[in-house]
Amino acid sequence: MRMDKLTTRFQEALSDAQSLAIGKDAAYIEPFHVLQALINQADGGTRSLLARTGANISRLTQGLTELVDNTPQVHGNQGQVQISRDLLGLLNLTDKEAQKRGDAYIASELFLLAVIDDKGRTGQLLRECGLNRKTLETAVDAVRGGATVENADSESQREALKKYTIDLTDKARAGKLDPVIGRDDEIRRALQML
Repeated sequence: MRMDKLTTRFQEALSDAQSLAIGKDAAYIEPFHVLQALINQADGGTRSLLARTGANISRLTQGLTELVDNTPQVHGNQGQVQISRDLLGLLNLTDKEAQKRGDAYIASELFLLAVIDDKGRTGQLLRECGLNRKTLETAVDAVRGGATVENADSESQREALKKYTIDLTDKARAGKLDPVIGRDDEIRRALQML
């Protein structure tokens, strides 16, 4: 697989997964390292994508933390890690999924589609947290809006309204908006100042 065909977000997740594996003295970068890195991305779309599916994200993050913490440690490897056979196979399946969808670049959500069918620990954890391929594909299609991934920054350009605006309707439903009713004096004073 060519690393230059990955989106910027996916490249960052793989780098973060490598750092995570090195920090835990692991010999291999495993699929659960990559999934945890994807979920932990500050402005990545994996967490919101999983929320769309109705998955139990708190259980998923807890399970991923357990998998990372229980990875066998190798001391004296001088910080060198390799991609595991499982991860390499999943990355190849991700590449195949991108080709099937007509994408020029490989996006991180396609990695989730590859992992959901995996028989390994990471795929099993995703299924235990309420994910299945059908709901995940529906969520991916909704996020993509029918578009293909044509450049390396395609993932950063998605859901721009959600990233850069505040949903006042959701805040009102949650009771987090300051009520305006009964504030006639404050409104008059604000109008006088303007």
